Amino acid sequence: MQTSRRDFLKTATVAGAGFMVSAGATPKIARASALQGLAIAGIGVGGKGSSDIDQAALYGNVVAICDVDRNTLAGKAKQFKLDASKCYTDYRQLFADNMDKIDAVTVSTPDHMHAIITATALKAGKHAYTQKPLTRSIGEARYLGYLAAKYGVCTQMGNQGSSLDAMRRCVAQVKAGVIGEIVAVHIWTNRPIWAQGPDRAETMDKFIAKTKKEEEDEEVQNDLIEEKKKQVADALAKLDWDSWLGVAPKREFWPGIYHDFQWRGWWDFGSGSLGDMACHTANMPYGAADLKFPTEVVAESSGHDFDSFPAWSKIWFQFPETESRGPIEVTWFDAKTKPDAAIFEKYGIDKPTDSGAIIIGTKGCAYSPDDYANSYQLRAEGGAALKEIDGVEWRKAPEDEHSGNFDARNKLEWVTAIKENNPDLCWSNFPKFAGPLTETILLGNLAVWAAPKAGERGETIKWDAKKLRVTNLDELKTPGVAELVRPEYQNGYEKIDWSFIDEQ
Repeated sequence: MQTSRRDFLKTATVAGAGFMVSAGATPKIARASALQGLAIAGIGVGGKGSSDIDQAALYGNVVAICDVDRNTLAGKAKQFKLDASKCYTDYRQLFADNMDKIDAVTVSTPDHMHAIITATALKAGKHAYTQKPLTRSIGEARYLGYLAAKYGVCTQMGNQGSSLDAMRRCVAQVKAGVIGEIVAVHIWTNRPIWAQGPDRAETMDKFIAKTKKEEEDEEVQNDLIEEKKKQVADALAKLDWDSWLGVAPKREFWPGIYHDFQWRGWWDFGSGSLGDMACHTANMPYGAADLKFPTEVVAESSGHDFDSFPAWSKIWFQFPETESRGPIEVTWFDAKTKPDAAIFEKYGIDKPTDSGAIIIGTKGCAYSPDDYANSYQLRAEGGAALKEIDGVEWRKAPEDEHSGNFDARNKLEWVTAIKENNPDLCWSNFPKFAGPLTETILLGNLAVWAAPKAGERGETIKWDAKKLRVTNLDELKTPGVAELVRPEYQNGYEKIDWSFIDEQ
């Protein structure tokens, strides 16, 4: 196998779908003026969803919007001059009223609603731009890739660094062998920047009990309790909580710990630091080092209660040999922790950033000092720069007057694919890139789930990536692992028929 890997590195001119073009090809440049007829619906239009729908609107017409926050909805309705009949808090009603009037959707909700909303659009033949991580669970990611391929629609995940020239060029150089054969990968992030850790759930009963324990004066107790009840009522007047919960198990609303940003730290709704940033920070290493089909993963964490993610985690992934490299280990660090300082010293990297990635090869390393690989360094041992390999070609994303903003450029690539009826034009399309990337990333959360005790390495998850199956499930003492792979939707939402996995 060593010989075939060397041959691969010498002869590779194509790095898989979306990575490079053949010699002599010229990227096609799309023009926004040719794309104005696209009818777009935005689902989740606050936070990141605000910029997503704004940028999509550069290339089409926003005809309907949905958001569970009524204040957010009203603000976007005014911006896009939409009357109340085109504004919804429940995506199901938006689709029921407008499915025959829309061409494409942006989906920028909390993670737990990505799959069901996007799947509904795909099955109706609508193109979809869905925020990262593509889904909350591994099985859902496979499902969206399956549907996108089945219905032939154009899809793109919101890991906008995919549209950067530097990121694509770095992938091409590493795959062509500039750092030699890959032997290890390290990825790290400054996330979480939201609350995580055990025993964070709040209810009115808990609040009342705590208030009575901490405050002796009964009149003050009553005032505090009534004030909190009013705060909850005022918040719920602006929020469609049932639609926000969607497919997740029912729980009591509490101000400030779920909507509108803190949901990332809850297992039912988010996917922690991995889900938030790995689709960005691991994007370049995933493409360059072919990080598909891991076989084992294990984690250590600060401890969790199976409700809220731990405050920090470290994860070790094992990947088997491929045509382009030998078996490797990939490590993930969050909460501003980093790989051993000796790794950076070896390659002359001073003051490594709080988020980044490094790919170690037999000739040197590829180092990205940011989440998106907006820049990269190729270094030999000692810190000397490695010369890039001449003649290695890579495919540029389309450009126009808006694409100085790489997030907008990612949307341009999506709508260009729609215009040209070519789903493969999207680098981060669901079937070939975004889905498999999300599967790899979220496997790490299975390991975190199986590491609930503080400071202790958890149970090892052994994985059949092709069948989405934990092969040592019967040996695990940790409950609920299988449900994290193939979730069962709650509250009357249509459930996924998982038989498609066995049919692939």
